[in-house]
Amino acid sequence: MSKLKGRVAVVTGGGRGIGRALCLKFASEGASVVVNDLDAEPAKEVVAAIEAKGGKALAFPGSVTAPDFADKLIAATLEKFGDLHIIVNNAGYTHDGMIHKMSDDQFDAMYEVHVKAPFKILRAASHHFRAVTKQEAEEGRDVYRKVVNISSVAGMGGNVGQANYSAMKAAVIGLSKALSKEWGRMKINVNAVAFGFIETRMTQAVDEKKTIQVEGREVAIGIPRGNVEAFKAMIPMGRAGTPEEAADGVYLLCSPESNYISGQVLVVGGGFSI
Repeated sequence: MSKLKGRVAVVTGGGRGIGRALCLKFASEGASVVVNDLDAEPAKEVVAAIEAKGGKALAFPGSVTAPDFADKLIAATLEKFGDLHIIVNNAGYTHDGMIHKMSDDQFDAMYEVHVKAPFKILRAASHHFRAVTKQEAEEGRDVYRKVVNISSVAGMGGNVGQANYSAMKAAVIGLSKALSKEWGRMKINVNAVAFGFIETRMTQAVDEKKTIQVEGREVAIGIPRGNVEAFKAMIPMGRAGTPEEAADGVYLLCSPESNYISGQVLVVGGGFSI
């Protein structure tokens, strides 16, 4: 398969779960992939898997919230591959709590990773996009570029205990719609994908509390097993989605078939809606 042959894709949060599946999908379609992850080892493992099949990839570990991350990410991509065609802002996590117990840090952490980081990455990429698309237009070439920002059904309908996360995922939709209008004349399609219940380490069924460390914060992961079954019962297809199915939804908006689709929100949730 080679629908993305000659394309260069950047995926944040690409070392695990949906991001990993998406990196592998892009590579299988011929794209060169820049794999970002907070941790170096998962990013390197995905790159190794891509290269083992003859693909091209670059590991770029680091926190998307670091002050200089965006500029360095775009610079490294252009230095390695010479161009940039696809950006997927996928990195993120949840930091839940009822609003009367939610700290400023919990709220700000969600803003930094889900809104400010994508904004800074897209702003950094805009300088290259403006230059290269002007040149392509002068040469009479039609080259379409793709941006997919990852949202959630929580950003469309809210969710108990996620005032921070829901607010930021709603903001992602606004960012996507605004840029679809700013960048349309440059032939850049900007869309959002809102995930429903997808099987990842963040949504795994747990019998007791589990946590991970994210930039010095202890963050709970997993969902009580009884709640998982209740969520599945609300999904018309009767089950959670796999990371590969979630990645396929993003891929649809990065394929040539999406060249006239922009400013949209695609819900990947097995029919679930809020």
